[in-house]
Amino acid sequence: MSTSKNSNKEALGKGIRSLLQNINSDLKTPTGDLKPAAVQEATSILRIPVDAIEPNPKQPRRDFDETALQELATSIGMHDIIQPITVSKIPGGKYRLISGERRWRASKIAGLKDIPAYIRQANDQELLELALLENLQREDLNAMEVALSYKRMMEELTYTQEQVAERMGKDRSTVTNYIRLLKLPPDIQVAVRNGQISMGHARALINVDTIDKQLYIFEEIRAKGLSVRQTENLVRTFYKEPGDKREPIVPSLPPAFKKIEDKLASHFATRIKMRHAKNGSGQITFDYYSLEELNKLLDLMNVTID
Repeated sequence: MSTSKNSNKEALGKGIRSLLQNINSDLKTPTGDLKPAAVQEATSILRIPVDAIEPNPKQPRRDFDETALQELATSIGMHDIIQPITVSKIPGGKYRLISGERRWRASKIAGLKDIPAYIRQANDQELLELALLENLQREDLNAMEVALSYKRMMEELTYTQEQVAERMGKDRSTVTNYIRLLKLPPDIQVAVRNGQISMGHARALINVDTIDKQLYIFEEIRAKGLSVRQTENLVRTFYKEPGDKREPIVPSLPPAFKKIEDKLASHFATRIKMRHAKNGSGQITFDYYSLEELNKLLDLMNVTID
């Protein structure tokens, strides 16, 4: 194991130990670890009736865009809720919203009877933080579960990204990359959660500026089994340079030739430049970023080198 990984685990361990000093002993095992039941209660997701949930009277937000709510309701009707809401239990078998009012409202529009939710107990901030920290140490967590846990720490514990990174012993950029996954379209989030595409694929898709392009590249990944590197190269075909501010290429080709350029870029999973002159002549340029990629291009072209 590398020194970096050791230092990260040590930082995480210190955060947990400092919290353990403030947690009631009836929640701990003799070794000082949080009891599994306490971790499960604070991190597990339950489905609760939509009609049993009431909004938080202290919620400062009062106006919700009806068109955006309807769009979200349509998405929820197709995919269910990707990010569970958070509620607290109140008397009478009811629940009060802590976060996720927009998702709750859209679920009602979509006609859902129950929705997934985290259930918080009163005055359990320290317990929640410790449970999330321990839960995040599990090796079988997928990227979306990690992203949701980081978001919970920010929403429910009012942490900044810097504070989450400090608690987790991570770089801030790592936390930022995970949280950005939650902005991807539901189809892609589900694919990450189910292991159909990797975190590397998702990070490449985050850098694409429109949903239609994201979904197009996502379908190419699934249809052709693109690697992360191939996906990154395909993303480059939509932009001038991979390090720029995501400024789209301004097409200079006639539409028919632009379509050919796009088809070639998709087929070869790399950046393609096509030039076409009025006299009918032109050029097609293929980009490659390693000898391995060059060999793959040659294989796709059925070119053999003796």
